[in-house]
Amino acid sequence: MESSVSTHGAEDSPVKCTELDADFAPSKLGTKEYWDDAYERELQTYKDIGDVGEIWFGEESMDRVIRWMETQNIAGNAAILDIGTGNGMLLVELAKHGFSNLTGIDYSNTAVELTVNILEEEGVKNVKIQVEDFLNPSTELKGFDVCIDKGTFDAISLSPEGREEAKQRYVNSLRTVMQPDGFFIITSCNWTKEQLLQIFKPGFELVRELPTPRFQFGGVTGNSVTALVFKRIY
Repeated sequence: MESSVSTHGAEDSPVKCTELDADFAPSKLGTKEYWDDAYERELQTYKDIGDVGEIWFGEESMDRVIRWMETQNIAGNAAILDIGTGNGMLLVELAKHGFSNLTGIDYSNTAVELTVNILEEEGVKNVKIQVEDFLNPSTELKGFDVCIDKGTFDAISLSPEGREEAKQRYVNSLRTVMQPDGFFIITSCNWTKEQLLQIFKPGFELVRELPTPRFQFGGVTGNSVTALVFKRIY
């Protein structure tokens, strides 16, 4: 079966950032039920026609992260965690670029099943895929040199219940699973650079803001997507 890709991400369509709106109203996008249903449909579509589904924020978002990692000479055997792996396409691209110590987690069983299917079809082996709720990580989930989030923190921000607690637990989990001086790369369309700096201030420092597409409206220039690299400092 030949795989195909849908790339209706936030950078090439306003849909996602409209749904993940800046007012942070509680949303179905913050519930596990929503993602279970979404990935059940994507899994069936993949089995039917080989379409891997949507790449969150588009292919450019993956390329941006990998380009930065390569410019920093991140070792090929560095332990890398994809937080909320979804369909696993980021893991596929990382493997194609020579990264060999990869782990993908998702709290949706169907997302993990979809990822396993896609990795097998793409011939990507020796990738650890497991069902994990990042807000309640298992004791085995630790020691990562690089953690990557592409939309998962955005979704957590829309949880109908306990959003502030969930954000704090996310930061705590991140500190728990990362190595000292490890890198955290986050792509978001919910949060500005300044907001993310404040949220991840405990334990992390900004290393770099990655360039993202800019827009101009009414004489004001801005970014619809924010991509930042942090380093764990304690």
